[in-house]
Amino acid sequence: MLDVCLIGTSGMVPLKHRWLTAFHAVSEGHAILIDCGEGTQIAMSEASLRLKPIDTICLTHCHADHIAGLPGLLLTMGNQGRTEKVTLIGPPGFSEIVRCLLVIAPLPFDVILCETDGKSGHVFKCGNIEIRPFAVKHVMPCLGYSLILPRGGRFDPEKARALQIPVRCWSLLQKGETVTIDDKVIHPEAVVGPPRKGIHVVYSTDTRPVPEITEAGKNSDLMVLEGIYPGSEKLDKAKEWGHMTFEEAARLAFNAHTKELWLTHFSQSVERPEDFLENAAAVFRNTKIGKDGMKKHFVFED
Repeated sequence: MLDVCLIGTSGMVPLKHRWLTAFHAVSEGHAILIDCGEGTQIAMSEASLRLKPIDTICLTHCHADHIAGLPGLLLTMGNQGRTEKVTLIGPPGFSEIVRCLLVIAPLPFDVILCETDGKSGHVFKCGNIEIRPFAVKHVMPCLGYSLILPRGGRFDPEKARALQIPVRCWSLLQKGETVTIDDKVIHPEAVVGPPRKGIHVVYSTDTRPVPEITEAGKNSDLMVLEGIYPGSEKLDKAKEWGHMTFEEAARLAFNAHTKELWLTHFSQSVERPEDFLENAAAVFRNTKIGKDGMKKHFVFED
């Protein structure tokens, strides 16, 4: 199972009715936070999300509306009794900025800083969730993130019985471990089928449309993409500042064959983004306008 929540949907400036863009995903007690602008911990409280279980924080880039909330959020986690390390992932150069921010937040736990350019195939783990960063195109180094909850193959008890494998070893083989029985080595492949479809969610904001986003989102269950401007009348401005319109984000979702698209990171000039839904839905029908606190529960398909 994977539970996701769009914590905030505002771009650049927090509003009375919209917190800054941030995203939360949790599976089996291990939580990931993507981006952490000012007010993120308040927005999480409003969405009934707990801070303490966050094991990994992924930062898309180092503009203040995506990173300035880190000191307060981490300090609150420490005040709530967190002692386990927290891993931070971000683009090249983000470590120095984070170290400066943390000067004002003495923490009772270690912070592990991991830089990646999104082009090297790095895969990080948070519990059983795989985190795959990819490079996007903004006015500074910026990453998108693919979150994958893999699912192993189907266990065949008939094959296990035929091979006289004790029941006590079945769970080990199901987990992908090799077992030895009376000097006979049994590999998981002997009783476990090929991997089945897992759960796949993609998050990308503050970027121009690039092929990397489509590639990361191929056949995904959900893509969460920015749509800072609803129409093409501000396309030149979007190009200048490294952002996307509703239609551009929808085109990426359409080409990726994702199941669902959530738009986020709306300009403060767009008071009611829902009024412009059709701009995206005309390109990709299953588009939803993101709202603060919007949630979805994913389970493995039968």
